[in-house]
Amino acid sequence: MISLPRFEFIVESYLKGVRIDSFLIKHLRNYSPWRMQRMIHAGAVFIDNREALLVDRVNPGQRVNIKLIEPPDKLIAPEEVELSIVHEDPWLLAINKPAPMTVHPVGTIQSETLCNAVQHHLDQQTTYKGLLRPGIVHRLDRMTSGLILLSKEHLSHRELSLQFQRSKVDKTYLAILEGVMKRDEGVIDFPIGTHPECETILMSAGDHARDAKAALTQFRVIDRGPRHTLVRAKPVTGRLHQIRVHFAACGHPVGGDEFYGVDDELKGARLAISSHTNDEGAGENGPISKEFSRFMQPGRHALHCVEMQFRHPITRCPMTLNAKCPIDFQMTWNQLRCDDPR
Repeated sequence: MISLPRFEFIVESYLKGVRIDSFLIKHLRNYSPWRMQRMIHAGAVFIDNREALLVDRVNPGQRVNIKLIEPPDKLIAPEEVELSIVHEDPWLLAINKPAPMTVHPVGTIQSETLCNAVQHHLDQQTTYKGLLRPGIVHRLDRMTSGLILLSKEHLSHRELSLQFQRSKVDKTYLAILEGVMKRDEGVIDFPIGTHPECETILMSAGDHARDAKAALTQFRVIDRGPRHTLVRAKPVTGRLHQIRVHFAACGHPVGGDEFYGVDDELKGARLAISSHTNDEGAGENGPISKEFSRFMQPGRHALHCVEMQFRHPITRCPMTLNAKCPIDFQMTWNQLRCDDPR
């Protein structure tokens, strides 16, 4: 006879007054509210040794026991894909994401995403599949490589999300820009809003941008080539596509960018971009510079999240993580910095 899994959770103080089904789906994130409510109605949940009712609300310190009489129903399909893991502990996972990998399933893209790969990785760590679910706490565009943080459980997800919302996480990117920047360092502070010529979520730093909000990017030039510049950029704010939009507005688009060009030009702006395009920039590629297509692998631009500084969501210790640049990024810059402009 198969033994059904049983778990006990202690109610956290910040979840005081939460209804029992809402409390449990925070801990068991691959269960939908509907599936959890069925198990409560079936008598599979107890609060301090008393059978729980759906109307029950929990209080800090209470013990909640559950027998998982039904399997999870909100699973991301696990796929075995090799991951470049920068850091891992019981609460947190940091990965050096390749481009052009999409972070999570969206629209018609339901496989070959980072979350599919991480779900498989997490399933190897538990006795029962689907007990852990990758928690996405910030964006990283499909065509951008580099560091991305994922939580393994609800408390680390909450704490990391709050750090990002409060701009307590410092992210640093390496970017290869078109053209030679004259300034060695500086700050770009053009407000960013949605682009008026697109019905998708492409952005703009132009005067005509809709619902523009303050945006701030610090940068420092690392190296210069005859026709390109390697910079280290730090977005102080977290606007969508901020680094790409800001450098394009300065006349130096990120190399290989499929959308953002000089003077607020949208490359391929008239293309029928899928309405499922999200913060990852998924969609048909716009025109990409021949110089970059020679060296850079297809489906990426020259932007890489190289470093992240934050406080660990549980231990509160300061953390600095670094992600090595991909080989194609390094080879591209090595070639461009030596290119004869003739």
